[in-house]
Amino acid sequence: MNIDLRSDTVTKPSAEMLKVMMNAEVGDDVFNEDPTVNKLQEKTAALFGMEAGLFCASGTMTNQLAIKAHTQPGEEVICDMNSHIYHHETGGMAFNSGVQAKLLPGDRGRLNAKQIEAAINPDFDWLTATSLVSLENTVNKAGGSYYELNEIKKISEMCREKKLKFHLDGARIFNALVETGEQPKQYGELFDSISVCLSKGLGAPVGSLILGKKDFIKKCRRFRKTFGGNMRQAGYLAAAGIYALDNNVSRLKEDHAKAKAIANALTKVSYVKNVLPAETNIVIFDLDDTMPMEQFVKKMNEHGIKFAPFGPQTVRFVTHLDFTDEMLEIVLKSF
Repeated sequence: MNIDLRSDTVTKPSAEMLKVMMNAEVGDDVFNEDPTVNKLQEKTAALFGMEAGLFCASGTMTNQLAIKAHTQPGEEVICDMNSHIYHHETGGMAFNSGVQAKLLPGDRGRLNAKQIEAAINPDFDWLTATSLVSLENTVNKAGGSYYELNEIKKISEMCREKKLKFHLDGARIFNALVETGEQPKQYGELFDSISVCLSKGLGAPVGSLILGKKDFIKKCRRFRKTFGGNMRQAGYLAAAGIYALDNNVSRLKEDHAKAKAIANALTKVSYVKNVLPAETNIVIFDLDDTMPMEQFVKKMNEHGIKFAPFGPQTVRFVTHLDFTDEMLEIVLKSF
């Protein structure tokens, strides 16, 4: 049996999702004439209480479009030191937008209003102008940790007071929402832009959306063309996103339960040094010196288990909708 815990991006469309995709009504999205893309954009924007949305190929693209549209070259973006926009987007903010990151040490990837305010540069000619604050929820490199809404509200109020734009990398925002019980519109009220991924826990094969005000999305649409990201009959992909939003949100709790079971089992394993709290669908743990990474990879492969090494002795497992109860039992026994 092939058990793939490298990422929640490895899922494949279900038979029901494929049927919806194959029956999608499509048109040319460059001319704004793909009805299914338009429906997805309107549906997701309405879900978060935002004015408009733009369907893109990936979460990296939606994050990079937001940075490009919110900033000017030579400015600065405040984010946590674990942020995806800093670690896993190939220097995109510097390459695409000519801005730099100011990295802050958060609480497992989560920043607070006081430390962000302290990091804003004064308006001096010789200092970089701070223009954007970006949060990630959930935080990938911090083991799927998520924010409390009250802290986000404090950050949002501070950003508005300081005239800073406020972006959310919500690649796994629905994983956070099913845990907190909060509503998407509560987030839409607080951010200038939100990136929402459909191809992770929600199980769509491709795609993310950037959400915001109409004039902001118009700007992003032009930059999407600059990035080479325009798609034509993208409705086949958008249909999968609509299906995912309608059918695959509440079931994220199942992925979280499996992740917690793995984390609990790992705390009892002699060669595991520590395990980060498994709050959503990501499990990150460190091996001690008695279990070299090469040996652990080999042993897991013998059980048909793939995973992502996250450092010299750090492992990441990510649960998802194609990871079954039977697979979970094999993983637990493999330890």
